Amino acid sequence: MRVLSVEMRDFRGYTRASARLGAGLTVVHGPNGAGKSNLLEALYYGCTGRSPRTRNERELVRFGAQAARVTVRLHDGERERELTVAYGGGEKRITADGAPVERLIDIAARPLVSVFQPDRLELVKGAPALRRSHLDQLIAALWPARAHTRSEYERVLAQRNALLARLRSSRGSQAALDTWDRELARSALALTADRAAAAALLAEPFRQRAGELGLAGAVTLEYRPRSRADDEQQFVAELRERLPSDLERGYSGHGPHRDELALLRDGRELRTYGSQGEQRLALLALLLSERAVLAAERRRTPLMLLDDVMSELDAERRRLLASELSGDGQSVIATTDLAHVPGGGESSVTRLRVSSGTILQEALAA
Repeated sequence: MRVLSVEMRDFRGYTRASARLGAGLTVVHGPNGAGKSNLLEALYYGCTGRSPRTRNERELVRFGAQAARVTVRLHDGERERELTVAYGGGEKRITADGAPVERLIDIAARPLVSVFQPDRLELVKGAPALRRSHLDQLIAALWPARAHTRSEYERVLAQRNALLARLRSSRGSQAALDTWDRELARSALALTADRAAAAALLAEPFRQRAGELGLAGAVTLEYRPRSRADDEQQFVAELRERLPSDLERGYSGHGPHRDELALLRDGRELRTYGSQGEQRLALLALLLSERAVLAAERRRTPLMLLDDVMSELDAERRRLLASELSGDGQSVIATTDLAHVPGGGESSVTRLRVSSGTILQEALAA
């Protein structure tokens, strides 16, 4: 799966612009505020149907315009395809090869995408819910048939919580909890098993890449499920043990919605004890390890979008990162200084210069 080009219309600071990507490494360079981050955001938006920077899609529409549109053209190994995402008037419209679709995640001919941005540090230092959601997205990418596992758990959890709220206000029958407890146990164990399997695949690649990037100490990734149950009966027993507190709160306090994916160095959580520089390295190591796992398991290497990643790496770490990204798969690096990207000026690298909302194609590698 290869992204060939992206076209933007009234997206952020771009009135109309387009860019072609090479088969390997593409370097986007230009001064601060020129639109490099917006270009990477457009690529992500066109491939996934959502922004990595904001949930308020009105922010994507250029000031003074009515709607924003991004079109990504790609080749799936057999033929060229086209994905378009447009937003305006409070509505989002998505098409795949001209046909309307509800979600790009349901489209098989869609590139996998991974993005590194400075504000994504929240994935490392933020609340556990962010890491749970990220792990669930990886599960959907690894095993598309299991993408429904989380939504099924959330559906059952919502039903049980609604019953608990009724019971808390002295309405409803506690006998009905039996059914929802068993349903919750089944979906919870399935979700926990998927998360544990994905985390196990990530653990060793994460350790290796963290070390290569210079994150000192014993760096590990641990999945910490809330439940210790091995079967439905044990999970139901855990729920029953916590029923008094659930009834007092009016919602379920136990289950995979309380799990944690911990990033550790020497046994201490980086979210609390890591410096910002160390957290950046951990985030980069996590994304690179996911890239390696997806390439191995799915034979599909995600498109990597990296914004402002080189500025805080020393020369050796830059060389290691550039070497990995120059292998199989596509990568796009945004930088203020082309010299920060080892080999950035070589003929094997596609170069785009961004300036004041315009994109100049300096070189297009085959």
